Amino acid sequence: MRHIELDATEIERALDAWDKGTSGVGVLALLPEAEKARLPLLQDACRLRGWSLAGAIFPALINDRHFVTGGALLLFFERMPAHFLIPAVNAGPSAAVVRIAGEVRTRLPELSPGAAKPTLFMLFDSMVPNIASILDGLYLELANRVEYAGVNAGSETFQPMPCLFDANEVVGDGVLGLLLPGEFVPVMEHGFAQPERAMTATSTQGNRIAMIDWRPAFDVYREIIRSEYGIDLNPENFYRYGVHFPFGILRASGDVVVRIPVALSEDGALYCVGEVPENTMLVLLKAPAAGANGCIERLGRRLRQEAGMLPGDHLLTFYCAGRRMHLGETAEGELAELLTATGARGLGGALSLGEIGSTTRQGYPMFHNATLVCATLPA
Repeated sequence: MRHIELDATEIERALDAWDKGTSGVGVLALLPEAEKARLPLLQDACRLRGWSLAGAIFPALINDRHFVTGGALLLFFERMPAHFLIPAVNAGPSAAVVRIAGEVRTRLPELSPGAAKPTLFMLFDSMVPNIASILDGLYLELANRVEYAGVNAGSETFQPMPCLFDANEVVGDGVLGLLLPGEFVPVMEHGFAQPERAMTATSTQGNRIAMIDWRPAFDVYREIIRSEYGIDLNPENFYRYGVHFPFGILRASGDVVVRIPVALSEDGALYCVGEVPENTMLVLLKAPAAGANGCIERLGRRLRQEAGMLPGDHLLTFYCAGRRMHLGETAEGELAELLTATGARGLGGALSLGEIGSTTRQGYPMFHNATLVCATLPA
Protein backbone atom coordinates (compact mmCIF):
# COMPACT_ATOMS: atom_id res chain seq x y z
CA MET A 1 0.00 0.00 0.00
CA ARG A 2 1.55 3.28 -1.10
CA HIS A 3 0.40 6.90 -1.39
CA ILE A 4 1.97 8.64 -4.40
CA GLU A 5 1.78 11.91 -6.27
CA LEU A 6 -0.19 11.58 -9.50
CA ASP A 7 2.33 12.61 -12.09
CA ALA A 8 3.87 10.43 -14.79
CA THR A 9 7.29 10.22 -13.12
CA GLU A 10 5.95 9.21 -9.70
CA ILE A 11 3.57 6.67 -11.21
CA GLU A 12 6.37 5.01 -13.18
CA ARG A 13 8.63 5.00 -10.11
CA ALA A 14 5.94 3.31 -8.00
CA LEU A 15 5.15 0.70 -10.65
CA ASP A 16 8.86 0.01 -11.24
CA ALA A 17 9.36 -0.60 -7.51
CA TRP A 18 6.70 -3.33 -7.61
CA ASP A 19 7.47 -4.82 -11.02
CA LYS A 20 8.75 -8.38 -10.50
CA GLY A 21 8.50 -9.28 -14.16
CA THR A 22 5.66 -11.73 -13.52
CA SER A 23 2.28 -11.98 -15.17
CA GLY A 24 -1.07 -11.35 -13.54
CA VAL A 25 0.04 -8.27 -11.60
CA GLY A 26 -2.62 -5.75 -10.70
CA VAL A 27 -3.36 -2.52 -8.86
CA LEU A 28 -6.31 -1.32 -6.81
CA ALA A 29 -6.24 2.50 -6.85
CA LEU A 30 -8.13 5.03 -4.75
CA LEU A 31 -8.20 8.63 -6.01
CA PRO A 32 -9.60 11.84 -4.50
CA GLU A 33 -12.09 13.82 -6.55
CA ALA A 34 -9.61 16.68 -6.95
CA GLU A 35 -7.29 14.38 -8.93
CA LYS A 36 -9.86 12.80 -11.25
CA ALA A 37 -8.45 14.57 -14.32
CA ARG A 38 -5.11 12.74 -13.75
CA LEU A 39 -6.63 9.26 -13.79
CA PRO A 40 -5.66 8.69 -17.48
CA LEU A 41 -1.97 8.88 -16.47
CA LEU A 42 -2.41 5.86 -14.22
CA GLN A 43 -4.58 4.01 -16.74
CA ASP A 44 -2.00 4.55 -19.51
CA ALA A 45 0.86 3.35 -17.31
CA CYS A 46 -0.96 0.15 -16.33
CA ARG A 47 -2.09 -0.60 -19.89
CA LEU A 48 1.44 -0.22 -21.24
CA ARG A 49 2.68 -2.82 -18.73
CA GLY A 50 -0.26 -5.13 -19.32
CA TRP A 51 -1.29 -4.79 -15.68
CA SER A 52 -4.84 -4.98 -14.39
CA LEU A 53 -6.22 -1.84 -12.79
CA ALA A 54 -9.39 -1.29 -10.79
CA GLY A 55 -10.40 1.54 -8.51
CA ALA A 56 -12.68 4.34 -7.47
CA ILE A 57 -12.80 8.10 -6.89
CA PHE A 58 -13.73 9.44 -3.43
CA PRO A 59 -14.15 12.88 -1.82
CA ALA A 60 -10.75 12.54 -0.09
CA LEU A 61 -8.12 9.98 0.87
CA ILE A 62 -6.68 8.91 4.21
CA ASN A 63 -2.92 9.07 4.58
CA ASP A 64 -1.95 8.02 8.11
CA ARG A 65 -3.45 10.61 10.50
CA HIS A 66 -4.79 12.96 7.85
CA PHE A 67 -7.48 13.38 5.21
CA VAL A 68 -5.84 14.51 1.97
CA THR A 69 -7.12 15.61 -1.43
CA GLY A 70 -3.97 15.02 -3.47
CA GLY A 71 -2.22 12.00 -4.93
CA ALA A 72 -3.47 8.43 -5.09
CA LEU A 73 -3.37 5.34 -2.90
CA LEU A 74 -2.14 2.21 -4.68
CA LEU A 75 -2.54 -1.37 -3.43
CA PHE A 76 -0.40 -3.83 -5.38
CA PHE A 77 -1.25 -7.50 -6.02
CA GLU A 78 1.19 -10.09 -7.34
CA ARG A 79 -1.89 -11.73 -8.82
CA MET A 80 -4.85 -9.42 -9.36
CA PRO A 81 -8.02 -10.72 -7.66
CA ALA A 82 -10.97 -11.61 -9.85
CA HIS A 83 -12.98 -8.46 -10.41
CA PHE A 84 -15.76 -6.96 -12.53
CA LEU A 85 -17.04 -3.51 -13.43
CA ILE A 86 -20.75 -2.99 -14.18
CA PRO A 87 -21.84 0.48 -15.36
CA ALA A 88 -25.47 1.60 -15.05
CA VAL A 89 -26.15 -1.34 -12.78
CA ASN A 90 -29.94 -0.82 -12.72
CA ALA A 91 -30.25 -0.46 -16.50
CA GLY A 92 -30.84 -3.19 -19.05
CA PRO A 93 -33.11 -6.24 -19.16
CA SER A 94 -31.70 -7.94 -16.03
CA ALA A 95 -32.03 -6.70 -12.47
CA ALA A 96 -28.93 -5.43 -10.67
CA VAL A 97 -28.94 -8.43 -8.32
CA VAL A 98 -28.99 -10.88 -11.24
CA ARG A 99 -26.14 -9.07 -13.00
CA ILE A 100 -23.92 -8.87 -9.92
CA ALA A 101 -24.63 -12.41 -8.73
CA GLY A 102 -23.89 -13.72 -12.23
CA GLU A 103 -20.52 -11.97 -12.30
CA VAL A 104 -19.66 -13.36 -8.85
CA ARG A 105 -20.66 -16.95 -9.66
CA THR A 106 -18.46 -17.09 -12.75
CA ARG A 107 -15.48 -15.98 -10.66
CA LEU A 108 -15.94 -17.90 -7.42
CA PRO A 109 -12.98 -20.20 -6.82
CA GLU A 110 -13.36 -23.85 -5.89
CA LEU A 111 -12.64 -23.95 -2.17
CA SER A 112 -11.01 -26.87 -0.42
CA PRO A 113 -12.64 -28.06 2.83
CA GLY A 114 -11.97 -25.63 5.65
CA ALA A 115 -10.64 -22.91 3.35
CA ALA A 116 -11.64 -19.31 4.12
CA LYS A 117 -14.41 -17.90 1.94
CA PRO A 118 -13.49 -15.01 -0.34
CA THR A 119 -14.71 -11.51 0.50
CA LEU A 120 -16.94 -9.87 -2.08
CA PHE A 121 -15.78 -6.27 -1.76
CA MET A 122 -18.09 -3.92 -3.63
CA LEU A 123 -17.46 -0.29 -4.51
CA PHE A 124 -20.73 1.35 -5.56
CA ASP A 125 -21.30 4.74 -7.07
CA SER A 126 -23.08 6.57 -4.24
CA MET A 127 -25.75 7.72 -6.72
CA VAL A 128 -27.13 4.16 -7.05
CA PRO A 129 -30.42 4.59 -5.15
CA ASN A 130 -31.18 1.01 -4.08
CA ILE A 131 -27.97 -0.40 -2.60
CA ALA A 132 -29.67 -1.77 0.53
CA SER A 133 -32.19 -3.68 -1.62
CA ILE A 134 -29.40 -4.99 -3.85
CA LEU A 135 -27.60 -6.34 -0.78
CA ASP A 136 -30.77 -8.10 0.39
CA GLY A 137 -31.14 -9.71 -3.03
CA LEU A 138 -27.48 -10.72 -3.24
CA TYR A 139 -27.71 -12.51 0.09
CA LEU A 140 -30.71 -14.47 -1.18
CA GLU A 141 -28.74 -15.38 -4.32
CA LEU A 142 -25.30 -16.10 -2.83
CA ALA A 143 -26.03 -16.68 0.89
CA ASN A 144 -22.83 -17.44 2.80
CA ARG A 145 -20.68 -18.45 -0.15
CA VAL A 146 -18.82 -15.15 0.35
CA GLU A 147 -18.20 -12.57 3.03
CA TYR A 148 -19.65 -9.14 2.17
CA ALA A 149 -18.05 -5.73 2.52
CA GLY A 150 -17.67 -2.49 0.62
CA VAL A 151 -18.04 1.26 0.39
CA ASN A 152 -19.56 3.98 -1.77
CA ALA A 153 -17.49 6.26 -3.98
CA GLY A 154 -18.34 9.54 -5.70
CA SER A 155 -18.58 13.23 -4.90
CA GLU A 156 -19.40 14.63 -1.46
CA THR A 157 -21.75 17.04 -3.26
CA PHE A 158 -23.91 14.01 -4.16
CA GLN A 159 -23.89 15.16 -7.77
CA PRO A 160 -23.46 12.49 -10.49
CA MET A 161 -19.82 11.84 -11.38
CA PRO A 162 -18.19 8.84 -13.10
CA CYS A 163 -16.22 7.36 -10.21
CA LEU A 164 -15.46 3.67 -10.90
CA PHE A 165 -12.72 2.61 -13.28
CA ASP A 166 -10.47 -0.03 -14.74
CA ALA A 167 -7.51 0.35 -17.09
CA ASN A 168 -9.71 1.34 -20.02
CA GLU A 169 -12.71 3.34 -18.80
CA VAL A 170 -14.31 5.29 -15.98
CA VAL A 171 -18.04 4.82 -15.39
CA GLY A 172 -20.84 5.97 -13.12
CA ASP A 173 -24.08 4.64 -11.65
CA GLY A 174 -22.53 1.21 -11.27
CA VAL A 175 -20.50 -1.16 -9.12
CA LEU A 176 -16.94 -2.45 -9.05
CA GLY A 177 -16.65 -5.87 -7.41
CA LEU A 178 -13.53 -7.69 -6.25
CA LEU A 179 -13.30 -11.23 -4.89
CA LEU A 180 -10.56 -10.76 -2.33
CA PRO A 181 -8.81 -13.69 -0.61
CA GLY A 182 -10.24 -15.11 2.59
CA GLU A 183 -7.55 -13.61 4.80
CA PHE A 184 -8.84 -10.14 3.87
CA VAL A 185 -11.31 -9.62 6.73
CA PRO A 186 -13.00 -6.19 6.87
CA VAL A 187 -14.27 -5.07 10.27
CA MET A 188 -16.92 -2.37 10.82
CA GLU A 189 -17.88 -0.19 13.81
CA HIS A 190 -19.87 3.01 14.39
CA GLY A 191 -20.00 3.59 18.17
CA PHE A 192 -23.63 4.81 18.34
CA ALA A 193 -25.52 4.10 21.55
CA GLN A 194 -29.13 2.97 21.14
CA PRO A 195 -31.76 5.12 22.91
CA GLU A 196 -34.92 3.63 24.40
CA ARG A 197 -37.54 5.66 22.49
CA ALA A 198 -38.60 4.04 19.22
CA MET A 199 -40.98 5.04 16.43
CA THR A 200 -42.21 3.60 13.14
CA ALA A 201 -41.52 4.75 9.60
CA THR A 202 -45.14 4.39 8.51
CA SER A 203 -44.74 5.68 4.95
CA THR A 204 -41.50 5.43 2.97
CA GLN A 205 -40.31 5.07 -0.60
CA GLY A 206 -36.68 4.16 -1.14
CA ASN A 207 -34.63 6.68 0.86
CA ARG A 208 -37.65 8.99 1.41
CA ILE A 209 -39.39 8.94 4.80
CA ALA A 210 -42.79 10.58 4.31
CA MET A 211 -44.38 9.77 7.65
CA ILE A 212 -43.27 8.67 11.10
CA ASP A 213 -46.01 7.35 13.37
CA TRP A 214 -48.52 8.55 10.73
CA ARG A 215 -47.36 12.17 10.93
CA PRO A 216 -45.11 14.18 8.57
CA ALA A 217 -41.58 12.93 9.19
CA PHE A 218 -40.01 16.36 9.69
CA ASP A 219 -42.60 17.36 12.31
CA VAL A 220 -41.75 14.31 14.43
CA TYR A 221 -38.00 14.72 13.87
CA ARG A 222 -38.14 18.41 14.86
CA GLU A 223 -40.24 17.77 18.01
CA ILE A 224 -37.86 15.10 19.34
CA ILE A 225 -34.78 17.26 18.75
CA ARG A 226 -36.45 20.23 20.44
CA SER A 227 -37.64 18.24 23.48
CA GLU A 228 -34.46 16.19 24.01
CA TYR A 229 -31.72 18.60 22.89
CA GLY A 230 -33.29 22.08 23.03
CA ILE A 231 -32.56 22.79 19.36
CA ASP A 232 -35.15 24.67 17.31
CA LEU A 233 -34.91 22.98 13.93
CA ASN A 234 -36.26 24.59 10.74
CA PRO A 235 -35.82 24.07 6.98
CA GLU A 236 -32.99 26.61 6.86
CA ASN A 237 -30.78 24.96 9.50
CA PHE A 238 -31.86 21.35 8.86
CA TYR A 239 -28.80 20.30 6.85
CA ARG A 240 -26.44 21.67 9.50
CA TYR A 241 -27.99 19.49 12.20
CA GLY A 242 -29.02 16.38 10.28
CA VAL A 243 -25.55 14.84 10.35
CA HIS A 244 -25.46 15.17 14.16
CA PHE A 245 -28.88 13.52 14.69
CA PRO A 246 -29.29 10.58 12.30
CA PHE A 247 -31.92 7.87 12.42
CA GLY A 248 -31.13 4.33 13.49
CA ILE A 249 -32.93 1.35 11.94
CA LEU A 250 -33.45 -1.35 14.57
CA ARG A 251 -32.64 -4.85 13.33
CA ALA A 252 -33.85 -8.10 14.87
CA SER A 253 -30.21 -9.02 15.53
CA GLY A 254 -29.85 -6.03 17.84
CA ASP A 255 -27.79 -4.06 15.31
CA VAL A 256 -28.53 -0.38 14.75
CA VAL A 257 -28.08 0.69 11.11
CA VAL A 258 -27.46 4.43 10.78
CA ARG A 259 -29.28 6.59 8.22
CA ILE A 260 -28.21 10.24 7.92
CA PRO A 261 -30.98 12.62 6.72
CA VAL A 262 -29.59 14.92 4.04
CA ALA A 263 -32.58 16.63 2.42
CA LEU A 264 -36.03 17.95 3.31
CA SER A 265 -38.99 18.35 0.95
CA GLU A 266 -41.72 20.98 1.12
CA ASP A 267 -44.26 18.40 2.29
CA GLY A 268 -42.15 17.47 5.34
CA ALA A 269 -40.57 14.30 3.99
CA LEU A 270 -36.96 13.49 4.85
CA TYR A 271 -34.42 12.00 2.45
CA CYS A 272 -31.64 9.82 3.85
CA VAL A 273 -28.39 8.34 2.57
CA GLY A 274 -29.69 4.81 2.08
CA GLU A 275 -33.10 3.17 1.90
CA VAL A 276 -35.53 2.99 4.82
CA PRO A 277 -38.05 0.13 4.47
CA GLU A 278 -41.67 0.90 5.26
CA ASN A 279 -42.80 0.05 8.82
CA THR A 280 -39.20 -0.04 10.00
CA MET A 281 -38.64 0.64 13.70
CA LEU A 282 -36.56 3.79 14.05
CA VAL A 283 -34.71 5.55 16.85
CA LEU A 284 -33.25 9.03 16.81
CA LEU A 285 -29.52 8.87 17.47
CA LYS A 286 -27.09 11.48 18.69
CA ALA A 287 -23.80 11.12 16.87
CA PRO A 288 -21.03 10.33 19.35
CA ALA A 289 -17.86 12.26 20.02
CA ALA A 290 -14.61 10.95 18.50
CA GLY A 291 -13.88 7.51 19.90
CA ALA A 292 -16.90 7.57 22.22
CA ASN A 293 -18.62 4.40 23.49
CA GLY A 294 -15.45 2.38 23.02
CA CYS A 295 -15.75 2.44 19.22
CA ILE A 296 -12.03 2.55 18.39
CA GLU A 297 -11.03 0.14 21.16
CA ARG A 298 -13.66 -2.34 19.98
CA LEU A 299 -12.52 -1.93 16.37
CA GLY A 300 -8.92 -2.63 17.36
CA ARG A 301 -9.90 -5.69 19.40
CA ARG A 302 -11.96 -7.12 16.56
CA LEU A 303 -9.14 -6.56 14.07
CA ARG A 304 -6.82 -8.58 16.29
CA GLN A 305 -9.31 -11.35 17.05
CA GLU A 306 -11.17 -11.69 13.76
CA ALA A 307 -8.68 -10.44 11.19
CA GLY A 308 -5.49 -11.63 12.88
CA MET A 309 -3.93 -8.18 12.83
CA LEU A 310 -0.34 -7.99 14.05
CA PRO A 311 1.62 -4.91 15.19
CA GLY A 312 3.27 -3.35 12.15
CA ASP A 313 0.56 -4.37 9.68
CA HIS A 314 -0.87 -1.67 7.45
CA LEU A 315 -4.54 -0.81 7.86
CA LEU A 316 -6.83 -0.12 4.92
CA THR A 317 -9.40 2.30 6.32
CA PHE A 318 -12.63 3.78 4.98
CA TYR A 319 -14.18 6.60 7.01
CA CYS A 320 -17.70 7.89 6.43
CA ALA A 321 -17.92 11.45 5.09
CA GLY A 322 -20.95 12.10 7.32
CA ARG A 323 -18.94 11.02 10.35
CA ARG A 324 -16.18 13.47 9.44
CA MET A 325 -18.74 16.23 8.90
CA HIS A 326 -20.15 15.58 12.39
CA LEU A 327 -16.76 15.42 14.14
CA GLY A 328 -15.12 18.28 12.24
CA GLU A 329 -11.54 18.88 13.31
CA THR A 330 -11.63 16.02 15.82
CA ALA A 331 -12.08 13.41 13.06
CA GLU A 332 -8.33 13.31 12.45
CA GLY A 333 -7.91 12.70 16.17
CA GLU A 334 -9.97 9.55 15.70
CA LEU A 335 -7.55 8.43 12.98
CA ALA A 336 -4.66 8.97 15.39
CA GLU A 337 -6.51 6.97 18.06
CA LEU A 338 -7.03 4.17 15.54
CA LEU A 339 -3.30 4.03 14.79
CA THR A 340 -2.52 3.79 18.50
CA ALA A 341 -5.22 1.23 19.29
CA THR A 342 -4.17 -1.13 16.49
CA GLY A 343 -0.41 -0.67 16.44
CA ALA A 344 -0.63 -0.28 12.66
CA ARG A 345 2.43 0.84 10.75
CA GLY A 346 0.21 3.22 8.83
CA LEU A 347 -3.32 3.96 7.62
CA GLY A 348 -4.38 4.32 4.04
CA GLY A 349 -7.85 4.57 2.58
CA ALA A 350 -10.60 6.97 1.65
CA LEU A 351 -13.52 9.07 2.80
CA SER A 352 -16.59 7.02 1.87
CA LEU A 353 -20.23 7.91 1.14
CA GLY A 354 -21.84 4.89 2.77
CA GLU A 355 -20.46 1.57 3.92
CA ILE A 356 -21.36 -2.11 3.41
CA GLY A 357 -20.89 -4.91 5.89
CA SER A 358 -21.96 -6.27 9.22
CA THR A 359 -21.04 -5.35 12.78
CA THR A 360 -20.59 -9.09 13.49
CA ARG A 361 -18.35 -11.59 11.68
CA GLN A 362 -20.18 -13.60 9.02
CA GLY A 363 -23.28 -11.46 9.57
CA TYR A 364 -25.95 -10.32 7.15
CA PRO A 365 -24.68 -7.58 4.77
CA MET A 366 -26.24 -4.18 5.36
CA PHE A 367 -25.83 -0.67 4.00
CA HIS A 368 -24.59 1.72 6.71
CA ASN A 369 -23.80 5.39 7.29
CA ALA A 370 -21.33 6.93 9.76
CA THR A 371 -19.09 3.86 10.15
CA LEU A 372 -15.43 2.97 9.88
CA VAL A 373 -14.49 -0.06 7.74
CA CYS A 374 -10.99 -1.44 8.27
CA ALA A 375 -8.99 -4.40 6.95
CA THR A 376 -5.41 -5.40 7.66
CA LEU A 377 -2.71 -5.58 5.03
CA PRO A 378 0.47 -7.47 6.03
CA ALA A 379 3.60 -5.31 6.08
